[in-house]
Amino acid sequence: MGSETKNTGGPRHVAIIMDGNGRWAQARNRPRLFGHHAGARRVREIVEACPENGVKYLTIFAFSTENWKRTQIEVAGLMSLFRRYISKEMKDFVKRNVRVRFIGDRVRLDEKLRGLMDEAEELTSHCTGTNLTIALNYGARDEVARATQRLARDVAAGKLDPEDVDEETLPKYLDTRVLPDPDLVIRTSGEARISNFLLWQSAYAEYEFVDTLWPDFSAEEFHKLVSSYGGRERRFGGVQS
Repeated sequence: MGSETKNTGGPRHVAIIMDGNGRWAQARNRPRLFGHHAGARRVREIVEACPENGVKYLTIFAFSTENWKRTQIEVAGLMSLFRRYISKEMKDFVKRNVRVRFIGDRVRLDEKLRGLMDEAEELTSHCTGTNLTIALNYGARDEVARATQRLARDVAAGKLDPEDVDEETLPKYLDTRVLPDPDLVIRTSGEARISNFLLWQSAYAEYEFVDTLWPDFSAEEFHKLVSSYGGRERRFGGVQS
């Protein structure tokens, strides 16, 4: 890594841990799924705000490998929401020139949802605007474990020399191998933890923990956070000269 200390602009890649849907709904005496639906609508506003803020890549944490521990009703409702969201937004993604990708382990997801994910990726593969990556059944430790398995298979097959494995090798096996590392990670709802999200990729990212619950997170607040990033010093382990 270099020792660059000043930003020349805003973040190219922003990752968001979208937290607070359930609490937002409960504060309104509504079921948690009501909050998840409100949160899904908020995603569109933030995606639309990316071009004007110079954000080329947006990665959102939709469902973690740990979220299966939630009630069966909530999990089933979320899976239904994901199917409806992808199906509803697919044509609009193309219209807005948004390329969609999914990261995470798809094996546990139902066949219909996996089909919609494949279709959305194929349908938007030619889009050159915002790159929207949706982390679905994603956990960073799970991702690294799966990447290590793929790497080990290549070593066993003689395709890769163990002596050549370094910190530049593993990223080529991660789910995010075609994406740049995030510059800025935002977590909503007041929680100050990263919850197993992009652990490898965020080694040098800047973090913002905001109190706003995700369904209330506006394009204006997004703009403020992106704008404040430009004033930060980023030394990447070096010292200011």
